[in-house]
Amino acid sequence: MSRIFTMSVASVYPHYVTKVERKGRTTAELNEVIEWLTGFDESALQQHLDAGTTFEEFFAAADVNPNASLITGVVCHVRVEDVEDPLMQKIRYLDKLVDELAKGKAMEKVLRR
Repeated sequence: MSRIFTMSVASVYPHYVTKVERKGRTTAELNEVIEWLTGFDESALQQHLDAGTTFEEFFAAADVNPNASLITGVVCHVRVEDVEDPLMQKIRYLDKLVDELAKGKAMEKVLRR
């Protein structure tokens, strides 16, 4: 089992915020991306952050967007579409969406609309 599975989402979330804000995007946009992927609105996301939910618990409770399989590309030298472990793939999907947001990609494209 990967160490990331047992890490809390709250421990990584501030890094996501820093990454997107440094590139001129907002926390609201980040939360929109997370909601698109997981189905968690801001209130539900905040509850997970406050509770110290692990990535494993977070994605177990998520209603992952059926279009998540459209997320392709490389994160940390790994193609997200080739990741075999379902939980790790969902974590990589999130990482890829955050990367795309930070790189200035249009929200419609990030959200695969």
